[in-house]
Amino acid sequence: MTIDTLLRQAVVHHQQGEFAQAEALYAQVLRHDPDNFDALHLSGVSARQRGDAAQALDLIGRAIALDPSRAIAHCNFGAALQDAGRDADALASYEHALRLQPDYPMALCNRGNALRRLGRLDAAIDSYTRALALSPRYPEALCHRALALQQQGRHDAALDDFGAALAIRSGYVDAIHGAAVSLLALGEASEALQGYVRVLQLQPDHVDAWCGRAGILLRDGQFDAAIDDYRNALAVRPTSARARLGLANALRTAGRHDEAIAAYRQAKDDGADSATVDYLLAALGAGKAPDASPPDYVAALFDQYAPRFDRHLVGELAYRTPQLLAQALARHMPAADKDVLDLGCGTGLCGPLLRPFARRLEGVDLSPAMLERAGAVGVYDALACADILRFLGDDRRQWDVLAAADVLVYLGDLAPLFAAARGALRGGGLFAFSVEALEAGTYALRPSGRYAHAAPYLEALAREHGFALRELAPCTLRRDSGGDVAGLLVLLARA
Repeated sequence: MTIDTLLRQAVVHHQQGEFAQAEALYAQVLRHDPDNFDALHLSGVSARQRGDAAQALDLIGRAIALDPSRAIAHCNFGAALQDAGRDADALASYEHALRLQPDYPMALCNRGNALRRLGRLDAAIDSYTRALALSPRYPEALCHRALALQQQGRHDAALDDFGAALAIRSGYVDAIHGAAVSLLALGEASEALQGYVRVLQLQPDHVDAWCGRAGILLRDGQFDAAIDDYRNALAVRPTSARARLGLANALRTAGRHDEAIAAYRQAKDDGADSATVDYLLAALGAGKAPDASPPDYVAALFDQYAPRFDRHLVGELAYRTPQLLAQALARHMPAADKDVLDLGCGTGLCGPLLRPFARRLEGVDLSPAMLERAGAVGVYDALACADILRFLGDDRRQWDVLAAADVLVYLGDLAPLFAAARGALRGGGLFAFSVEALEAGTYALRPSGRYAHAAPYLEALAREHGFALRELAPCTLRRDSGGDVAGLLVLLARA
């Protein structure tokens, strides 16, 4: 049998996904002709397809050494480099392929993947767009461009690309899953749930789809179903930190605290963020509570919450803290020409209520997704993405009013905030805020993951930091788990 015949047979097996048979025939070719470019290159591609990046790099590298003029070999070498986690090297390989063949859609698409993984999203989108200009019906380029748009928060545009990819390839699992993620980010939970179900019908071992569906079920209060889905994800990938952390959160929300503690500890072993896990363990009494919630935990929590924040908080939980704060301010501040800062402004629920008091109204929050929605309200003169303590410390301006609705529940020790607030207020300036009420002591981290504070603690801090107490009144902040959440509404004035 000739070398050409062996090579043709190998390619047939390769195209049918029969990698072992293909590689055996490629090896026969190489025994007869050790410098056969096609056998080296294609056996390297086969090695990559079955997950052996190191062997792929060796074989494709040897082929390139024989003939460095083949763009396809540099493109496949780049893909193996990406599999090995060497994204910068992969980008260089794709660039080399494109110098040899500028109109190469696959190299442009792969180049986009490397740029996306390196965080260069605008350049990645440009590379995918160039690939699509050459090959408009290229579903991978559409799907990957959608993922880059998704990372930029451009979920509507991402949905368009996912839809176009699905129109070309109706069962394209990555596109269905990506569309579900964007729908969820846009607050379309029922449509997202349908997407996750479709993914799991097509690919039952899709861990992210199990987790995505579990997250929606958890938000809907279907605790047992959510727990089952997280466990299904773990059956597929036992060391998935995302699935283990989700399971722990579901168990905690369901009140199964001992099981939740065990799951949190395992999640930490699996690589979940240590600060977040330690904080949630402390909320369950299995560790020392920190002085404040971890900033990354708060930002991630509210980025996920942003699409349904207003509807859930106001519509379902009867949230009324912004109105209570505005009424308290109105009792003590008749003038309407103040510089007002909305601390932890979120989606801007307080903005329209604070605007009548303000000649200038600004907001600050940790969550970019929340700030995007606050900007759409159209009442703020400026918005900043920052930790409120750092913002007050770094920004040397002074304000007439600082307002914080449902923000101090993520701070335990309030002394640093009181000190920063006093420094940021003009004489006579007002500091209005709410806390969840604690019967005795100073402050405590609750199983909900929020802090509660006691009235005597707040009064002592006010005296210590030079504030006069104008109001400290019990109130109902919202409803949660079928009951009222008792709070304190506080209004202080800088002496």
